[in-house]
Amino acid sequence: MKLAGRHILVTGAASGIGRATAELFAREGAAVALLDRNAELLGQARAALAAASDHPVVAAPADVTDETAVAAAVASAAEAMGGLDGVVGAAGFDLLKPFEETTAADWRKVFSINLDGPFNVSKAAIPFLRTAEIRKGGRGTIVHISSGAGLRPLGDRTAYCASKAGLIMFAKTLAVDLAKYEIRANVICPGIIETPMFRQSIDWAPDPAAELERVFDRYLIRRIGEPLDIANGALYLTSDDSKHVTGTTLSIDGGRSFL
Repeated sequence: MKLAGRHILVTGAASGIGRATAELFAREGAAVALLDRNAELLGQARAALAAASDHPVVAAPADVTDETAVAAAVASAAEAMGGLDGVVGAAGFDLLKPFEETTAADWRKVFSINLDGPFNVSKAAIPFLRTAEIRKGGRGTIVHISSGAGLRPLGDRTAYCASKAGLIMFAKTLAVDLAKYEIRANVICPGIIETPMFRQSIDWAPDPAAELERVFDRYLIRRIGEPLDIANGALYLTSDDSKHVTGTTLSIDGGRSFL
């Protein structure tokens, strides 16, 4: 029970990496708040998790791009759980499109979700993470989910790669700025993970089977990872196992980042 007594907010929690993280954290003893813009899936995820958990499970419907809605959702979740010790930001959006065809609207949408969203969530959470009780325990944490695409470029994903690279530096500078409050900030860079977002990116390709083979050619481990692989990384960075770790980039990517 590595997170016993802790209160964690997870964004993008209705599916994929976010949901797997919320489920794992609940099993490890945390009260969890699930933030997602898809109210229907969010309700389903909350009901399933609440039925399997002995700890509070809170639904916090909000779009991460809406600063006002995020602030209200985070405050409501913290009140319902009795505090807020940590955040895992897993909401994200992919765009597979050649740069010449990428519009300004496309660019803004990708950045609004992948970079403005983490900004809004972090900004709303920090006042709760700064409380004397959290600081005394040294357990305030922020973990953002970036991508291997933020470390090495991919074709036809200029906006996605740029936004995820920005998220890596955002998390690192958060670590610097928040060290005085004993809040740790880290970032995870997944490789290919079986999520709705990844499956959609494959289905968008003219030849999905060929696209999947092309993807595998970039990896030492030629398989699709599971959301739990990333959730386990988030657990490490949120728990006391990583109490001396901040500002780091954890690649969980089947070996792609050093090829």
